[in-house]
Amino acid sequence: MTSRPNIIFVLTDDQGYGDLGCHGNSAIRTPCLDRFHQDAVRFTDYHVGSTCAPTRSGLLTGHYCNSAGVWHTIGGRSLLRADEWTLADALTGAGYRTGHFGKWHLGDSPPYRPHERGFAESIYHAGGGIGNTGDPWGNDYFDDTYFKNGVPTPYEGYCTDVFFREGQRFIKENADGPFFCYIATNAPHGPLNVEPHYVGAYADSTAHEVRARFYG
Repeated sequence: MTSRPNIIFVLTDDQGYGDLGCHGNSAIRTPCLDRFHQDAVRFTDYHVGSTCAPTRSGLLTGHYCNSAGVWHTIGGRSLLRADEWTLADALTGAGYRTGHFGKWHLGDSPPYRPHERGFAESIYHAGGGIGNTGDPWGNDYFDDTYFKNGVPTPYEGYCTDVFFREGQRFIKENADGPFFCYIATNAPHGPLNVEPHYVGAYADSTAHEVRARFYG
């Protein structure tokens, strides 16, 4: 049994503070997260970057986003400086097996890709979202082609399910630890392409399909 803890970090995309039942939302049902919220340590004075990529750069480097070279989401302003030392680099050096599953948004070409920034294994979509420029043509959240350490690879299922399934596989394969598993979902960010059964669960809560998709 290793004395070094295994680390699982889950980062959702564009999910607001109020989009959880435990934070007072009476419409969205999040029972598992509510239980976790009740039992876990909560950091209530934590601050993130103004948008997606800057926040990710801060998380992975510990540096203010501008100093890491990431201050926007487009136009080459989301590329994490090549000389930045990442959390994955640090943990690899400490003997951890590192895996990333889901959204990256810190560069799609060498030397910016996740498997070139300290992650031994990475399954990710390109761009700032599934179907964005750089992502394989036709990706729509369902049965998409993602990149496995840079190689286009087809997967079956809804994007969130794929990323968690691959993350769970990584955890099982490295159960002896120590490991760092970073799961960064593309959802619930728009355009709200959602599994029908998640939408249907809120059919009686609202007359608006878009809102039901948001809730789902």
